[in-house]
Amino acid sequence: MAITRRDLLLTGAAAATIPALGSAAGLPTIRQAEAQAAGEIPWRHALSLFGDVKYPADFKHFDYVNPDAPTGGVVRQIAIGTFDNFNYVVSGVKGALAAPVTLIYETLITSAMDEVSTEYGLLAEAVAHPGDFSFVVYRLRPQARWHDGKPVTVEDVIFSLEALKKNHPFYSAYYRHVVNAEKIGDRDVKFTFDAPGNRELPQILGQLVVMPKHWWEGTDAQGRKRDVAATTLEIPLGSGAYRIKEFVAGRTLVLERVKDHWGRDLNVNVGRNNFDELRYEYFRDATVAIEAFKADHVDWRFENSAKNWATAYDFPAVSEKRVLLEEFPNRSSGIMQAFAPNLRRAKFADPRVRRALNYAFDFEEMNKQIFFGQYKRISSYFDGAEELMATGLPQGKELEILEGVRAEVPPEVFTTVYSNPAGGSPEAVRENLREAMRLLKEAGYEVRDRKLVDTRTGTQLAFELLSQDPTFERVMLFYKPSLERLGIAVSVRTIDPTQYENRLREWDFDIVVASWAESLSPGNEQREFWGSRAADMAGSRNVVGIKNPAIDKLIDRVIYAKDRGELVAATKALDRVLLWNHYVVPQWNYPKQRTARWDRFGRPAELPKYGQSAFPAIWWYDADKAARIAKKS
Repeated sequence: MAITRRDLLLTGAAAATIPALGSAAGLPTIRQAEAQAAGEIPWRHALSLFGDVKYPADFKHFDYVNPDAPTGGVVRQIAIGTFDNFNYVVSGVKGALAAPVTLIYETLITSAMDEVSTEYGLLAEAVAHPGDFSFVVYRLRPQARWHDGKPVTVEDVIFSLEALKKNHPFYSAYYRHVVNAEKIGDRDVKFTFDAPGNRELPQILGQLVVMPKHWWEGTDAQGRKRDVAATTLEIPLGSGAYRIKEFVAGRTLVLERVKDHWGRDLNVNVGRNNFDELRYEYFRDATVAIEAFKADHVDWRFENSAKNWATAYDFPAVSEKRVLLEEFPNRSSGIMQAFAPNLRRAKFADPRVRRALNYAFDFEEMNKQIFFGQYKRISSYFDGAEELMATGLPQGKELEILEGVRAEVPPEVFTTVYSNPAGGSPEAVRENLREAMRLLKEAGYEVRDRKLVDTRTGTQLAFELLSQDPTFERVMLFYKPSLERLGIAVSVRTIDPTQYENRLREWDFDIVVASWAESLSPGNEQREFWGSRAADMAGSRNVVGIKNPAIDKLIDRVIYAKDRGELVAATKALDRVLLWNHYVVPQWNYPKQRTARWDRFGRPAELPKYGQSAFPAIWWYDADKAARIAKKS
């Protein structure tokens, strides 16, 4: 599974029965002086940021699952793109990963979908760390097994951490504060951090995807030694509830439920993983994918197109209620989606140029013409997570935090409420273009022969809008004429996903569309998104190339927040400074998850608050429903 970046700490909930860390019965190999300095460190069964956990150590199952859910059946799902790689370690670096392959692996802990930033033991049965967050220890479950029957070991955990740090750009940054990983007991692994005080680090290590050392260091069926740094289509060994059954390279991937899975009766797994098979059909064209859904070649579709949602589902199976359309609210995250200029290129270095690009974007008219009025404009880097969004003028704790960087941020941070330019009418568009031209003139540009040129070099301002998604061409083509009215030379180009990823990794682009999903508890991932160090790291999420000391300081305030109130205030301060630097041209957001499904499935009476549809994790195949819609067809 993809790691979710959340701030969590150990709580005092239900800690009692496991021996204290440092005691003779607990972790005898920890040095006595270290144990005394840390004090009595209890083992815990769960982690939560700034609060108690909901479920006690002896809970039977999560409240939002059906513990008696039937197992069986197949669910056919859509995947867009292709794949040529099953090696999770080099995903994002080499090849196109078949994303569902992550389901064969497990993490040390797993999230509860009805709590904010709370996780419970999966591969690990217990976890402990001192009050200064300088290290964390995880204890593996003795029954944890790989699909070949061998136990999951501390050596596997350390191997996985080292492989990811060495070979994956994101995890290289994400785990860089882990300076040592060591075995301190038969089932105990200790991670030591480079400095105390980072509350999120214990949780980050719990989200580590654990892979089998013995398999990766072995040989394949042809006797060739495996390479954890290379792409492969050899079916890998996992420990999870599913394993790969079969595949057609680039087209189809089928996972089967492991009937004798070691963790099938764990409280965190009860009511989950109910399908016998998860089948993924890969499509390179979104139009073909929706036609496949209509023809009942796939069962479930997540719809991200406003146009499709408004126009593509008028077919008989919908009116006959054999296909159900449903929206699920998103309460679990925020997002920034935007046109992202590459600040590594000098033409985008001036914030006035970037602000001018925003004035040229008539979102309101685009929303009417091609989105059927379904969207709202994004106004925050944490759009949708209302508690975290900067609103009004800074005050209280947020103002106090911003005072520490006052000399390094735009003065508007303290005096003006941020807002995007509003269009939607000819008058508003003309006024916005006038303001854009004023900003461009201040930045050293002027119009000559209807071309916007840099007065210092005589070169026309020109750039390419680059995408890997053909459906985004209409958005870019809508934006293009407004930019051209300013005298900018604009080209629109769509390339295949592999070429796109390579260009992104090499920072070889002018403007792309990028998005950054945010948890309700931001933390260390902010360094990866906006931190100066990440700007030069190939494959990092700092697509824009931000290098700003004030933002680095604010990110640290988020990471080292001592309570929820400080975390919220620091996040708002970071949001405000990001906005007033005009790094991106914000696009749009939709607060719900649109879905369409053939009515073959059952689900719990109440879905988890922070799980959106939670499909297919806690749903199940309903044979009676399947029979009914088959009779109508």
